[in-house]
Amino acid sequence: MSNFHVMTGASGVLVRPEVRRISTSDVLDALRAGVEDFREKPSHYAFVGLIYPLAGMVLIAWSAGVDLLPMIYPLLSGFALLGPLLAIGLMEISRRREYGQDASWAQVFALKQSPALPSLLMMSVYLLTLFMIWLVAARALYLGFIGDYPNPSFLGFASNVLGHPNAMALIFWGNLVGLGLALIALVISIVAFPLLLDRDVGAASAVHTSVRAAMLNPVPVAFWGLIVALALVAGMATLMVGLVIIVPILGHATWHLYRRMVL
Repeated sequence: MSNFHVMTGASGVLVRPEVRRISTSDVLDALRAGVEDFREKPSHYAFVGLIYPLAGMVLIAWSAGVDLLPMIYPLLSGFALLGPLLAIGLMEISRRREYGQDASWAQVFALKQSPALPSLLMMSVYLLTLFMIWLVAARALYLGFIGDYPNPSFLGFASNVLGHPNAMALIFWGNLVGLGLALIALVISIVAFPLLLDRDVGAASAVHTSVRAAMLNPVPVAFWGLIVALALVAGMATLMVGLVIIVPILGHATWHLYRRMVL
């Protein structure tokens, strides 16, 4: 199939879109634009935002049901690695709104016919791989520092872990590994998904452009990552109900951040 391509666009060459330097004020402008997109049709976006809290609740129930309480935190925190993947539809809505096109969900679902779909799927594989690495690493750290023993309840589990002599070491190394993987995910995907929605350049070009954009703008990218992290923590602190608003806003803002970083 001559028109089937993954790593490069239809031309078969690595495209290098021009990236530009931005400031933290551009990040805030992108966030404000994301809020405006959310306010335009909040009923549509809340539906997508429900994916996060519902999926989180399912993960909690599944973990408790199979005595995998140590995996609740890794599952919920690592789930943020998949944020760009879950926000593809939101980015597409923002793209269509900016270009004055039909931004209905019917058009969003038409993405399955996009020539860039194989590249989008490849980017999804990258993030899913990081997610699986995080789960394996988190489990290994827990077994190494705490060990495996039965905990009949969530409160009992939390008490046993937090009271363990190695609790601080587990928290330190677990969060350090998680931060490293989150940074990798941020650098390779900060503009990759919206770029593929906007131009059929291939997964390799999308990742390459994301890395170049992040290297050119380390402070704004770190600022964006901090905003995302704090927003997700705030959303989870409200028993994940806040994610119904937070996730759509971040998804829309990602598109606007891409438009400021890539020409």
